[in-house]
Amino acid sequence: MNSLWFFEDVNLFKVLCPHKFKTYKKTHEFDAYKKKDYIYFEEDSSNKVFLIEKGKVKIGYYSEDGDEIVKAILGRGQLFGEKAILGESKRDEFAQSLDNTTSICPIGVSTMHELMRENQTFSFKVYKFIGFKFKKLERRLQLLMFKDTKTRLIEFLGELCTEYGYDCEKTGDHIIHHPYTQSDIASLIGTSRPTINILLNELKEENYLDFNRKEIRILKKTA
Repeated sequence: MNSLWFFEDVNLFKVLCPHKFKTYKKTHEFDAYKKKDYIYFEEDSSNKVFLIEKGKVKIGYYSEDGDEIVKAILGRGQLFGEKAILGESKRDEFAQSLDNTTSICPIGVSTMHELMRENQTFSFKVYKFIGFKFKKLERRLQLLMFKDTKTRLIEFLGELCTEYGYDCEKTGDHIIHHPYTQSDIASLIGTSRPTINILLNELKEENYLDFNRKEIRILKKTA
């Protein structure tokens, strides 16, 4: 498995949410979204960043032909809209809720800059997380451009192993508990949900993995 620059404390909500800072706690509110609600659109003003308290958010854009390109699907504790911190004035992507109970912590760019100036550790975590996301996106784009669908799936499962996996002591298998549906995975590697299902079953028949709705297990002899 290729090593990734893994952000060891990916749940930024634990350390960044303004309600944890006395100066901002009284004026801070969460925003609630239903499934398919947009948090922002392409070309919207880029004046906030967002932390996910709960739920899932899809980040993507539309091609010139109108096709939806999914860049990332994010869960609890993850940051998005972060390019606003780097000076982006308008969004070049959309953000859409994938759950009916998504709760978002919006943070104004000026507030983020204040917090980053006041706390060096905080600032380091933000920039490290942004770097991690850019590197992950670059890797995914390389997969989409140069690899066949089955290879894309296998390498994506390798990423999931790094982020969500652990070793089973009894069997030596790699067990992955992750937040993605088959439709999510299909969107992220540029294929259809039926194709993902076919490929997962192929890999199961090849004794590469086993899977159910709750987990994917990379078998020891192929790990």
